[in-house]
Amino acid sequence: MDVKLHTDLDIVNELGLHARSAAKLAKIAQNADGNIWVQLGDTIADAKQVLDLLTLAAGPGDRVRVRIEKASDIKTLNQIAALITGGFGE
Repeated sequence: MDVKLHTDLDIVNELGLHARSAAKLAKIAQNADGNIWVQLGDTIADAKQVLDLLTLAAGPGDRVRVRIEKASDIKTLNQIAALITGGFGE
C-alpha cells in the first residue's frame, strides 16, 4: 500500500500563518517520530519550529506543501491538514 507523504493546502484564515497559528502547528508536528516540513515556494521550514514556520510568511490564499519523512506519521500529517483547512481554529 502506497502512502502519500505530502499534501498541498491553502491557508484560509484571515491572518495567515502568524505566531499563534504557527505555535498550534508546531505543537502537533512535535508528536511526529520523523521530520515534518512546510514549504511555500522555494522556502522550506521545519514544522516543529515556530520561528522557522514564521519565515514562510504564508498569508491568506497561499498554498503550502506539508511533507512527512515517515509513513508512520500520516496521522500527524492529517491533523496538520485539518488544522490548516480549519483556519487554525480562528
